[in-house]
Amino acid sequence: MRSGAKVAIVGGVFAVVASGVGYGGYNLWSGITGGNDSGLSSKSGSEEKRSGRLGADEIASTAESFLAAWAAGESDRAAQLTNDPVAAGPAVLDYREGALVSKAVITPGEPEGTTVPFTVDATVTYEGRSKSWTYASRLTVVRGLSTGRPLVDWKPSVLHPRLTAETRLRTGTAKAAAVRTVDREGVELTKEKYPSLGPLLDKLREKYGAAAGGTTGVETWLESRDENVPDSTLLTLREGEPGLLKTTIDAGVQAAAERAVRQHAQSSVVAVKPSTGEIRAVANNPATGYNTAFLGKQAPGSTLKIVTAALLLEKGLVKADRPTECPRDAMYYGRSFHNLDHFALGDVPFSRSFAQSCNTAFIKKIDDVHDDAALGKEAEEVFGIGLDWQTGVDSYDGSIPAETGGEAAAQYIGQGTVQMNALNMASITATAKDGTFRQPVLVSKGLDDRPIATARRSLPLSVARQLRDMMRLTATGGTGAKAMASVRGDKGAKTGSAEVGGQETSNSWFTGFADDLAAAAVVQAGGHGGTAAGPIVAQVLNAR
Repeated sequence: MRSGAKVAIVGGVFAVVASGVGYGGYNLWSGITGGNDSGLSSKSGSEEKRSGRLGADEIASTAESFLAAWAAGESDRAAQLTNDPVAAGPAVLDYREGALVSKAVITPGEPEGTTVPFTVDATVTYEGRSKSWTYASRLTVVRGLSTGRPLVDWKPSVLHPRLTAETRLRTGTAKAAAVRTVDREGVELTKEKYPSLGPLLDKLREKYGAAAGGTTGVETWLESRDENVPDSTLLTLREGEPGLLKTTIDAGVQAAAERAVRQHAQSSVVAVKPSTGEIRAVANNPATGYNTAFLGKQAPGSTLKIVTAALLLEKGLVKADRPTECPRDAMYYGRSFHNLDHFALGDVPFSRSFAQSCNTAFIKKIDDVHDDAALGKEAEEVFGIGLDWQTGVDSYDGSIPAETGGEAAAQYIGQGTVQMNALNMASITATAKDGTFRQPVLVSKGLDDRPIATARRSLPLSVARQLRDMMRLTATGGTGAKAMASVRGDKGAKTGSAEVGGQETSNSWFTGFADDLAAAAVVQAGGHGGTAAGPIVAQVLNAR
């Protein structure tokens, strides 16, 4: 140990506080490794490289040596105990100099195979003000590919579980004023109670904190290099005076959305009020800094048939109660399309083709449209897709680019170059239910007088009625019936699935309405819409 260090027992391990440096931590260095660098032999370099499974002693000593070097602020030494010293060294140094951690006591737990959990009891100091910062993390030990030495498998999350290569820790005067964010009824919304709202709450604070009357405090935060990911507070050294920020969220619906997305590892859901466009809930799993529900860009599969059906109805090419052909397969410009499991319905009312999600019934009508760009026009002019939505936070408002031939046909069934997310599909469903596009909003436009998008026209009354009726049939006797069975009231739905990037299992999409609430969900690699995304939407709709 360095000269001047004071040694004390803390939680069964040694804590070292170097009086000359003012930065300390836990150290089992000399007692366990005999003073040698973990995995480094005191013998000559000719010693044979070790290989094979790591031993328990190698795992323990490597973890303990790394934690000791980190806790002592020895970034170079800590870096050499990892398999990526070039990245690890600056990160360990930045932990002290960027986050302003003045002291750290790190206590390892019992190894779980090659993984070692540990707790960090740090002290953050800024302009004479200090505060304790305690959290848990973990590291994994691997054998070096070239040396055979046991090394810490370097990831930024070793230093803090939320730290990534795209983020860094910072301490200082907060960049945004403090806010107390509430739902439409005044219920406080916190990250602890509603984890999925974390990124949104951070973004709302960043954008509207000052406008809401808040003042800044002193904090430690996670700073992102991606402008779409807001900074996230990890520790507050001095509270700012919070302003009051009211959102359109409904705490009850939000709680249901949070529970619903936990059913699947990669899922998102959004709920919107059709008559106003107010966003009632948004949830993602995992609840990371990236808001997939608002910013995702993927093909939505057959849920887009809501827009396609509206187009065909407006052009008089179909009517809900008139027969259309639903064959097993359909060809368009050399590209073959088929239904799930190659089913065929024959000549049946278009409402049944919609309810059973017959792809070929839609594909066979494309020639009669005589405009490859018609679907995109319908989506923009009626459903508001691509109109630069100003929800109050960052969001993507969907895209159906102009295509020709087989690619244009793929768009009719929500495949190809169509790009949507749960917010877009919830809004499309809300427009179908209300008849008029109401741009989704999360906070009142009065906060910043931002422009709210409006569509060029509403759905014709007869088209809106037929579209709603077909969605009702889907929810009661079609592909959405099982998922929507528990939902009461006036209800409608549309299922979808889409293969993205050659994945083996398709993404599951589902959208539906119940009375004056519309919701849409997507589950990555979830299979067919009614089985994975459907129950999520039903659970959210039942919370209205």
